[in-house]
Amino acid sequence: MSNNEENRRCHFYYKIGACRHGDKCSKKHTRPAKSHTILIYNMVDFPSDGIHPQEFDVLYEDIYMEACKFGPVRSMVICENRNDHLRGNVYLYYEREQDAEDAKNNFNTRWFNERPLYCDLTHVADFREAICRKHDLGTCERGGDCNFMHVRRPSTRIRIDLEKSQAKHWQIESKKPKG
Repeated sequence: MSNNEENRRCHFYYKIGACRHGDKCSKKHTRPAKSHTILIYNMVDFPSDGIHPQEFDVLYEDIYMEACKFGPVRSMVICENRNDHLRGNVYLYYEREQDAEDAKNNFNTRWFNERPLYCDLTHVADFREAICRKHDLGTCERGGDCNFMHVRRPSTRIRIDLEKSQAKHWQIESKKPKG
């Protein structure tokens, strides 16, 4: 990629999969043709008074289990930012590009909480670059309006249980005869 092309790319779009300027951004937003990661826009609607940890665990499990129907999920991120371009976004990183494509196509035909889902493939592959480190430390001065991901995490127990269940499921699936 030439230096001129690099200067025209929207770094936020390529880093977090979304840009606060949207289609009005003066920089270039090019969706990938293939990716391991999908972004479901504004899927989760966090109430203004927050969500109880147990309720969030149930929600997280529901989304995770649905996502795993398409293939092994290596990472799932749910944003709790308040700004429009990140609010309730769900990112799913799949082991295989084809699984991400299948999930994207399926989720784009679905509804969740009485709203249609919209998703795309995204360039985001390394969430460490997209996540607000200050939020994780409880020191982000921008709060929910920050332009980096404020990740809502499930309890350790539910995360470990889901990952173990998924690993067991895909191990069994891989041993089944094809055809």
